Amino acid sequence: MANEEDDPIIQEIDVFLARSLLEKLYLFQYPIRPASMTYDDVTHLSAKIKPKQQKVELEMAIDTLNPNYCRSKGEQIALNVDGTCTDETSTYSSKLMDKQTFCSSQAASNVSRYAAAIYKKGELHLTPLHGILQLRPSFTYLDKADAKHREREAANEGGDSSQDEAEDDVKQITVRFSRPETEQARQRRVQSYEFLQKRQAEEHWVHLHYYGLKDSRSEHERQYLFSQGHGLAENTELIKSPSEYLMMLMPPSVEEENDKPMAPSNVLSMAQLRTLPLADQIKILMKNVKVMPFANLLSLLGSGTDPTAVLRCVQQVALLVQGNWVVKSDVLYPKDTSSPHSGVPAEVLCRGRDFVMWKFTQDRWVVRKEVAAVTKLCPEDVKDFLEHMSVARINKGWEFMLPYDEDFVKKHPDIVQRQQMLWMGIQAKLEKVYNLLKEHLTPKKQEAQSAHPLLVSGEQRVNMAKAKVKQNYGQLEKEFQKQKAEMKSNDTSAKTDVPNIRIKEEPVSVEEPMDTSAHEGLNNGLVNGLHPAQGSMDPVNGHLPGGCMDRVAQELKAFVSSTFKKQFVLTLSELKRLFNLHLASLPPGHTLFSGISDKMLQDMVLDTGCKQILVPFPPQTAASPDELKVYALWEAGDTYDQHRQVLLELFSKNYRVRRNVIQSQLSQECGEDLNKQEVDRVLKVSFCSLW
Repeated sequence: MANEEDDPIIQEIDVFLARSLLEKLYLFQYPIRPASMTYDDVTHLSAKIKPKQQKVELEMAIDTLNPNYCRSKGEQIALNVDGTCTDETSTYSSKLMDKQTFCSSQAASNVSRYAAAIYKKGELHLTPLHGILQLRPSFTYLDKADAKHREREAANEGGDSSQDEAEDDVKQITVRFSRPETEQARQRRVQSYEFLQKRQAEEHWVHLHYYGLKDSRSEHERQYLFSQGHGLAENTELIKSPSEYLMMLMPPSVEEENDKPMAPSNVLSMAQLRTLPLADQIKILMKNVKVMPFANLLSLLGSGTDPTAVLRCVQQVALLVQGNWVVKSDVLYPKDTSSPHSGVPAEVLCRGRDFVMWKFTQDRWVVRKEVAAVTKLCPEDVKDFLEHMSVARINKGWEFMLPYDEDFVKKHPDIVQRQQMLWMGIQAKLEKVYNLLKEHLTPKKQEAQSAHPLLVSGEQRVNMAKAKVKQNYGQLEKEFQKQKAEMKSNDTSAKTDVPNIRIKEEPVSVEEPMDTSAHEGLNNGLVNGLHPAQGSMDPVNGHLPGGCMDRVAQELKAFVSSTFKKQFVLTLSELKRLFNLHLASLPPGHTLFSGISDKMLQDMVLDTGCKQILVPFPPQTAASPDELKVYALWEAGDTYDQHRQVLLELFSKNYRVRRNVIQSQLSQECGEDLNKQEVDRVLKVSFCSLW
């Protein structure tokens, strides 16, 4: 209050808004004027403007009679620019530098908060500015002088070799045909600096007339700075509350926000990221980071995030490699996209990158030449794959960039096992697409493992296995001796069915659970972080505990029955692949994760009404033993049962049968005269999985 009393209001001024020059009024900011230049002498001054760009060029006269003007320097500049001859194209017709060109640039991108004010008779009239331009000297005449100098030098050199110029040499001309421009290429071209400069140069100059300060036309135009009517009807914008008036006069500044460098479109701040759903957060993080341990992912998502929900979401966009999460290929290369290097479609890129990821599940090291030889992709694409998840080492190859995450593997064995099943399915697809050889499937042994997760040597593992075998053998021997003693003490020992006692005489060859890891590789037999000994219910000598056997048998029988009803003929290899995919779709802790051996699977196939077809494959076949075992559903209850049985009998005698033989045999056995289309239908229905 004391400050207000010391600073009383001495005058109130009415403010009016002038509209006559709205969107026409510009403010020019000139440099400091030299003593030899006058703004009043306009006889040699011209002006032109490009309205869309708000670009102005002014030519102002220089007073050559001013004592501060250096005449010799002006003559030298004119001589360098125009030469000795003077014509209409000369810049300085008077052979003196008698004018100066000024070019404009925008001083502010947002001029809505600026206005020109004029005060008259206790009234303040405001006119909004349409633009603020800063005028700076232009030195294009120096470029013209350099061009003249080069032309003179070329002319002098040309005179010495006039005889050579007289002879027309034949020159080779290269003709190139441009390819059709894609939409992406067109957008890049439109946004390029060269294209923008060309667009600006295409706009024509509009020549202006300059009127001096004391000219009558200037006086007339100056009257438009005043509001034409003082009535309230024409000044309703200013009949506002004080706060609204100040807001109109000084609107909130958005200039600072516009001047800030724009972040790339694929970059989000952490604050913006956490406003998205959890699944989108994880997808964006994995797409940008590409390889991340689970602990780091949790820390980026913030405190309070449910780890179970994160695990559920991350499996949708990433795969587990050496205990770390690597973004899926189809996330990086969506459908209908292509390689920026070679133009290869996204589907081919995804297969190539999946091969690189699968190689890292087998070993910590990958050789670039081997990847290029298998995938047949260009070196730039292969390098991108490797840079996503590995680091180049001199004379060694590419090493996976993160150490093996043993903590995650121990805490989440179910997730690890499910990921292992997924990798088995990916491996099967890669084998078919790339025709992988054994040398590609077998991991290479490194002389030194720089980041070995388990410090257990091969000799120690062998000794541990031997000790376990001896322990199991000792227990079996004790049980056998006990049962033998009971049999001798029993009076009905003669009637005892001794063969019913099953004894493993060779405990070394104890039947292992069905192999779902395909090959031993990384981490002393660990494939993708799963040890064969880990599991909630370990089978003993190939048999499950009694309480779990019934549930496992029911689940396994349901799987086998449903599978053979869809695909009537399957090899053991294909059946195991389908079983692995079925396991991957089951929830963690399911009874089938207890361990299913090959023998249990084959016995269940026979129990469900299927038969093994002994196809006489040639001895020199390259197929694996599992691919040579063929099982078929003998009776499916459909109209093709008899036809299918005839076909299976034929293939049990020969692994290759001609179509005419099949047609004649079907007609003979089934009593039907089948044509070629009907035979094809029978073959397709009966052998849909092999067709």
